Amino acid sequence: MPLHRDPKSHKTQNGTVAVIGGSHRFHGAPIFTALSAEATGVDLVYPFVHECHEDVTRQASLNFIVSTFKGKSLSQGDVKSVLVLLRELDVAVIGPGMEENQENATALSAIVGNSPCSLVLDAGALKPAVVKSIKDDTVAVLTPHVGELEELTGQDLTGVPRREVEALAKLLAKEHEVTVILKGHEDLIVDSKGKKTTVKGGNAGLTKGGTGDVLAGVIAGLMAQGVKPFEACALSARLIKRAATVLYPEKGYAYTTVEVIQQIPHLLHAYEG
Repeated sequence: MPLHRDPKSHKTQNGTVAVIGGSHRFHGAPIFTALSAEATGVDLVYPFVHECHEDVTRQASLNFIVSTFKGKSLSQGDVKSVLVLLRELDVAVIGPGMEENQENATALSAIVGNSPCSLVLDAGALKPAVVKSIKDDTVAVLTPHVGELEELTGQDLTGVPRREVEALAKLLAKEHEVTVILKGHEDLIVDSKGKKTTVKGGNAGLTKGGTGDVLAGVIAGLMAQGVKPFEACALSARLIKRAATVLYPEKGYAYTTVEVIQQIPHLLHAYEG
C-alpha cells in the first residue's frame, strides 16, 4: 500500500489533520494523537485542546498549530470556530482524552453533524448521540474497544462469543455507513459494505495508556494522504503492532507510547512508493 507523493507538491497538499480533544485531567491523549499524525508525514497538524494544556501541546512539536477551548471544556461556544478550522483540513480526530459530560456531548454532536471534512471518532466522541449525528455523506472511522462497543450498541458483551461481537461491529458499521476498527488483542476492521479483516501481532506492552490515541492519529494521517479508511485502519494496526515487536527485544514491555510513535516513520517508509 504505497503512499504516493507528487515531487512538485507544496504545503497542505500532503495532508492536514486536526485533533480535538483533551480535558483538564487528560492532557496527553490529544498530544499522542497529534504526534502520531505528524509521524505519518502529513504537512500540518492542528491540535484543539484545553486552555491549560496549550503550552505543553506547543512544546510537543514546533510544527503544531494550536487552538484552545474557550472555557474549561469543549462547549457550544467552540463549535463555530472548530467548524471554520475544519473547512480547510482533510481529516479531524475527535475525542481523545475528552471529558464526558453533557456540555461536551452537545458540542461534539454539533461538530460531527456539520463537519466539512473526514472524521476519526475516538474515546470521548464514541457516544451514541455523537455517532448518530454523523452525516450520510461524511467519511468516518470509529475506533472502539469492546467496552465502547457495548455503549454504542447497548449490548452487554460479557462472555459473548467473538463471532457475535464481530457481528455487532459489522452492524454498527452498516447502520452508520462508517468504518469500524474494534481494538483488542486481535484488531477487527469492518466497513459498511461488510468488508472485513483482522490484524494480529504485537505484544502486551501495548496495554499502556496512549496506544489507542496513537492508532487514531495514524489512521487520520494516512487518510489525509489519500489512503482509504479501511486500508488506513488495517495499515495503522499493523504498524503499531509491528512497533511493539521491534521495541520488545531491547525494552521488553517497558517501552513508552512516545517510543511507539517514533517507530512509525521508519516502519511506514517501507510502504512508500
